[in-house]
Amino acid sequence: MSHAHQLLWTGFRGLDAAEVDLPFEPGGIILFARNLDSDPEAGPARCRGLIDGLQGRFGGELPLAVALDQEGGAVSRLRPWTGPTPPLRRLWTRGGARACSAWGALWGEGLRMLGFNVDFAPVLDLWDGHPEAGIGDRAASEAPIEAAAAAGAFLHGLESAGVRGCLKHFPGLGGTTLDSHQGLPALADPAKVDRNARAFLPLAHADRLVMVAHLRTPASGPLPASLHRGSVRDNPWGLRGRFLPDDLEMGGCADWSWEDRVRLSLEAGHQWLLVCQTPAGWTACAEAAGGLPTALCAQALEGTRSMRRHLPPAPPFDPQAWQAWLTRLQSAAKED
Repeated sequence: MSHAHQLLWTGFRGLDAAEVDLPFEPGGIILFARNLDSDPEAGPARCRGLIDGLQGRFGGELPLAVALDQEGGAVSRLRPWTGPTPPLRRLWTRGGARACSAWGALWGEGLRMLGFNVDFAPVLDLWDGHPEAGIGDRAASEAPIEAAAAAGAFLHGLESAGVRGCLKHFPGLGGTTLDSHQGLPALADPAKVDRNARAFLPLAHADRLVMVAHLRTPASGPLPASLHRGSVRDNPWGLRGRFLPDDLEMGGCADWSWEDRVRLSLEAGHQWLLVCQTPAGWTACAEAAGGLPTALCAQALEGTRSMRRHLPPAPPFDPQAWQAWLTRLQSAAKED
């Protein structure tokens, strides 16, 4: 029996576990605003109930990987509960590594209370002043060494609270002017690609989650880097990690069939298949994975299972602890 569907790190519809209709058992889930009750009083406990319910349903053998995109600033799924919070660039330019670490720890503490064990953050793309490209002040600095210092501090804080981080979007979207949600951005200069990638090198290791961008580079030819083995498992920088492509429903890889997207992802060396937005998308992804030879999925499955095996259980949800955390976070937001 194929277990390829367990390679999917999938979005879903519903705010309560009983509403969630997934025709397969995923290995990971990702929540979006559509899964969160915006009521700041009822929402946090309802979110925890949703996650606990899905852990009970799909996490029997191994814990589910449960993620959110929680960077702060423009990408803040918890904003209806927390209010506005500073982006990484503001943290770095005003408070340096200390502020980045403090905010990483704050987010990690809150996410863990909600039941999350992964945060798809921080961004390591280089800041380039192109807001239309979708990165903007999510990026800390135009200098690779500073981007790595800011992201590394955020990661230290986040992971000290028991939540895994994820480096994104390797090899780096700095200098692009097309949002990869809409189409496939490209960088024609190998030196620029190399400069972008340098920010990732100090932070990557074999157990680190690394999200790979839908980005055409001189090395990837007609493919996005996300679907190109020479940009993932065999990347020229020797960077290692637990790779996953950016959302396979994005415009940056839409020119490829689902069969090709899934096959090329696994041939490239990804351990996960991230698919976020629609029932049609995650169903097509699961069907494509299920049709692949078992041998092609085996190494990725081994990797996902080894990661899931070490995900810690969340502590019980404590409404008073949540309110105390929220007060501290909102106070910090006013200062930063």
